[in-house]
Amino acid sequence: MARSVITTAAVAAVTLWAAAAGAQAPAKGAEAEQIKQRQRISLMEGVLERAVANGADNLLRQVKHVMPDVPMLTGAPAVRGFRLDGYGVFFDVEVPALRLPLAWTLRYVVDGNRLAVNTALAQLRAMVLEQPPQERARLEVLVRQLEERNMPDSASPQVDPAVVRNPNEAYTRAVKEALVEAMLESSGPLNLGPAEWLTVAARDNVPNDPLVPGDSTDLKSVIFKIKGSDLAAFRSGQITLEQARARVQAEEN
Repeated sequence: MARSVITTAAVAAVTLWAAAAGAQAPAKGAEAEQIKQRQRISLMEGVLERAVANGADNLLRQVKHVMPDVPMLTGAPAVRGFRLDGYGVFFDVEVPALRLPLAWTLRYVVDGNRLAVNTALAQLRAMVLEQPPQERARLEVLVRQLEERNMPDSASPQVDPAVVRNPNEAYTRAVKEALVEAMLESSGPLNLGPAEWLTVAARDNVPNDPLVPGDSTDLKSVIFKIKGSDLAAFRSGQITLEQARARVQAEEN
């Protein structure tokens, strides 16, 4: 009788242990999957940050061919990603703004009228004289360069004319193209379902300063999104890169 009670207790203990172990296994599996998802999102954050940085580098490299005093970025890109149950994956992208120097604005934002250019140069020379001595020498060099090359069509053949006409617009276009390319080419590890969305919301990370010449960027806020089924079709070769780009929905504010 005692042996029967012991046996029954042992069986009950084994049963309880097995049930507990079975409950823990799915929990551990779910936790491991969450960690993997966070790692995939983190990798995509890095991809998008590099996409913005590469777009900016390509533009600044062209600008250096035509102006020694090149535009500056207000900081570094920052990206945060989230998985939203029932929707997909969302990335918030902060894009640094482009600051144009005064020399660039004077050099290229002219109407082609020689008198207007000469008047602007005279005003700039007067401004140079008001600067501290340590800044005056550098600015005088810039003024001489502007006097020697004061026509907008004298840009280097290595530079896209669109960059010369409007650097901010060219910068915005480069960033948009780089983000869309990253969404299509690097989002595979996110494992989106066919009905899920990959969404990238890009926005300026600083407000415009009306006191800074040329302080404006066309990219105020733009949202790109594409369905998981379209991404899968692109990766499997069912649609081309151009067709995949066309399926990326864009909404600008």
